[in-house]
Amino acid sequence: MTVSPPALVPYPLRVLLGRVGVEWDSRHRIFDLPSGRFHRADPATDLSVLVGRRPASTPIGPAAGPHTQLAQNLALGWLGGARSFELKTVQVLDELEIPRPCIDMESVGYNVEWSQELRIAQSLEEYVKAWMIVHLLRTWEPLRPLIGDPGAHVFDMSVGYDLAGITSEPMRRFIGGLLDAGDTIERLRSEIPDPFPGEVAVPPRLVDGATLSTFHGCPPDEIEAIARHLMDEYRLDVVVKLNPTLLGFDEVAAILERLGHGSLALAKGAFRDDLQYERALGLIVSLQGAAAERGLQFGIKLTNTLVVGNHRGLLPGDTMYLSGRPLHVLAVSLLDRLVGDLPGMLGIGSDPGPIQVSFSAGIDRDNVADAVGLGLAPVTVCTNLLKPGGYGNLSGMLRALSSDMHESGCPDIKAWVDHIEEKAIAAGHRDAVAAYASRLGGEEGVRRYGAAATEKRLREVDRDLQAFDCVSCNLCVTVCPNDAMLHLATPDGLGLGERWQYFCLAELCNDCGNCTTFCPERGDPFRVKPRLFLREEVWREEAIPGYLVAGNGGLTITAAEGAKDFDLVSALVAGGEGMPIRAGDL
Repeated sequence: MTVSPPALVPYPLRVLLGRVGVEWDSRHRIFDLPSGRFHRADPATDLSVLVGRRPASTPIGPAAGPHTQLAQNLALGWLGGARSFELKTVQVLDELEIPRPCIDMESVGYNVEWSQELRIAQSLEEYVKAWMIVHLLRTWEPLRPLIGDPGAHVFDMSVGYDLAGITSEPMRRFIGGLLDAGDTIERLRSEIPDPFPGEVAVPPRLVDGATLSTFHGCPPDEIEAIARHLMDEYRLDVVVKLNPTLLGFDEVAAILERLGHGSLALAKGAFRDDLQYERALGLIVSLQGAAAERGLQFGIKLTNTLVVGNHRGLLPGDTMYLSGRPLHVLAVSLLDRLVGDLPGMLGIGSDPGPIQVSFSAGIDRDNVADAVGLGLAPVTVCTNLLKPGGYGNLSGMLRALSSDMHESGCPDIKAWVDHIEEKAIAAGHRDAVAAYASRLGGEEGVRRYGAAATEKRLREVDRDLQAFDCVSCNLCVTVCPNDAMLHLATPDGLGLGERWQYFCLAELCNDCGNCTTFCPERGDPFRVKPRLFLREEVWREEAIPGYLVAGNGGLTITAAEGAKDFDLVSALVAGGEGMPIRAGDL
C-alpha cells in the first residue's frame, strides 16, 4: 500500500464519443454496459420527482463519489437510469495525495477517499463533457428504441469544506463555469465526431443547486455562512449534507451493537468536532427561512459516511469511512428523530413541508422502494454501484421500484408515497418514517442490515491470476467505478481458451483496488492484465510495463521495455471485436 498523487488522466471528448460509436456498432454496448442494462421508462409508471426546483424523470442517481468524477462515469449512470447526479465534491485543495488502495467493498463498504482527484479545471471540463455526452445520447437515434423518452435529468454541484476555499478565485471560476458553460461547450463541439450531430442543443447552465458537504468538523457558523454565500452570490438552491454523528456516540454505538457490528471502533473525535444535534435543528430552521426569503429551495441530505477505526487493515491509515447497509439504519434513525423535532417542516410523506430531504445510505434493489416511498428525493447510490453489476444495478433498482408501485396500483411517486403513509398510519405509527424506523429497529433490521447479512463470502478460485485466460467472470469490469477495465473477444487461432480477455485502460485507473476485492483469483486485475495507454507521456512515466495504443492510419501498439506478450496484445486489440477506440480520434 502506497500513497500516490492523483493518477486519473481523463480521455478527450472525441475519444469517448468515438468509443461509443465503435462499441455500439460492434457489440451493442456503451462503455462496456450491455444494452440490456439500459433503463427504459415504464409508460404505466411515472417515476419523476422534483430535485430542488427542477424535474428529474427518476428519483435515483449516483451520490458524490467515484461514480461522478469522470465523464464516462456520469454517462454510464444516465444509461442505467440515473436522472439526478450529485457531482464529485470539489474543493480548493486540488493536489491531494490519495491513499491506495482506497476502496474496500468486500462486505459492509469502506473507503479512504473523500475529495476530487482531479484539478479544479479538469473537474469542470469532465462535468461539461458528461453534460454534452448525455444530451447527445438522449437524442441519438440508435438508442431511441431502447430507452424511449429518457425524460429530464439534473446535475447538482457538490462543494466543501470551508468558506475561504469556496470564495477563492479558483472555486469562483469553477462555480461560474457550471452556471454558464457556454464557452466550454462551444470549444468542445469541434471534438464531436460522426455519427453524432455537432449542432445538438446543449443548455449552457449545468446546475441550479449545490450540496454542501459538512465533513471534517466544519463549524456550524461556517456551514451557515457557506450556504448563505451560495444563495446570495449564485442564486443556488442549497442542500446541507448531514453526518450520522448527529445521533450521538451512544446511540450510534447501540445501533451498531444491535446489528452485530459492535466491534467497529467509532472515532470519538468526529462526534465531538462535527455539528451537534441541537445546533443542527437551529441551522436547518435558519437556512430554510433564508432560502424562502430569496425564493430558493433549501434541503438536507442524509447522510455522509461514518468515520471508524481501520480494523480490517486492507486500506492505509488509522481510520476509514463506513458506508452501505449499517449506514442505512443509522440514516433512517436520524431521519425519524428529525421528523419528530421538526414537525411539518421536512418535505416527506403525504403532506410534505418546505425542506426537501435527499438520501444516500446503503440504497440497493431491496430498499429503494422503501426510501422513495417515504418521499425522499433524490435517493442516491454509491456502495451498491461498487458491487458486482456496477452501473447496471441502477436499472434493476428502477425495475424493482416500478414493480412494487404497479402491484400496489400506484401510477406515480405521489401515489406511492400516499400509499406507504396510509399503511403506516393504519398500523398505528406516527407516519411512514416512524413505521420504517420501527421495522429497522427490530428483527427485520438485524436480518437485512446486520453483520450476518453483510459478511458474505466472495467466490474464490484456487489459482493465481494471469494476463490471459482468467475465469472470465467480468466482475472487474462491472465493479470498476471509472470504466477502466475492458474486455475484448478472443479471435480464433491465438491458442487462448477463454471467450474473453481483459485489459486495463491505464489512464482511467486510479488503483482504487475494487477489482482486486472481487476477483475470484489471486492477483490484482489492474496490474496483472495488460495495461493500455493512449497518451505517450503517461505511458513513458508508468512504473508498470504497458502498451501504447496510437493512431497512424490504423491502431498501432508499442510495448514498453519489460512488457510481455506483445504479439497476443496486438492481435487482441486489432482482431475480433477489437479495441473500441478509433485511430482517427487519437
